[in-house]
This record gives sequence, structure tokens and C-alpha cells, in this order.
Amino acid sequence: MDKLNHYRDIVQTVLSDYAKMRSGPSHYSQLELQTLFDVNHDHYQLVHVGWQNNGLRESEGHRRIYGPLFHLDIKNEKVWLQLNTTDDDITQDLVRLGIPKEDIVLGFQDPYMRQFTEFAVG
Repeated sequence: MDKLNHYRDIVQTVLSDYAKMRSGPSHYSQLELQTLFDVNHDHYQLVHVGWQNNGLRESEGHRRIYGPLFHLDIKNEKVWLQLNTTDDDITQDLVRLGIPKEDIVLGFQDPYMRQFTEFAVG
């Protein structure tokens, strides 16, 4: 398998695993986790969508939730971590499954600061 398809498989596996880990019923929420995979343009996201009830009664306190947990792109055969709104270190999972650190870019980091990380600069 070529490098690009291998990286696509890993990114999709990692995001699918996170979706499975975080899925489950909750009394106060009707949230759905969606994995969004645009393989043609190499954009990958895990997103919360739904409603959350913060009130004591079912009829009060509903709030619409839409927000990405992770956003990754593949550009020039490197995996770009564009967003991570969790405490999870998704880079460790990418490395564990076979993507070397020199092929992972912390896209949310200032370009100047990337040189001081153990990952690729861009």
C-alpha cells in the first residue's frame, strides 16, 4: 500500500476509534458524534452534533451543540493536525499506528514555534 493511502487508513481508523470511545447515551444529551471523511480532498473531522439539556426538566435548558473535536488534513504526504479540542493526545495514536513524527505537522501551532517540537515544521 502506498504511503498516502496508508496515512488515510490510519487517520480514519483513529477518528473512528475516538468516535466509538466517546459514543454512548446520556440523560442530559442527545449528541451524535459524526466522522467526516473527505478522501478526495484529504480533510478528516470528528464532530459533535445535536442537543444538550442543561436544565432540571426535559422542557428547559436545551442548547444546540455543533463543534469539531478533531480536524486533520493530509497535505504533501504529511498529516496536519489542525484542531484538537480534547485532552487526548491524538498524535500518540497516529505514531503508534505507523505515522512517523517527521510526517505529522501541528498545524494549530504558530509556524515559527513548530521548529521547537518533535514533529514536522510543515
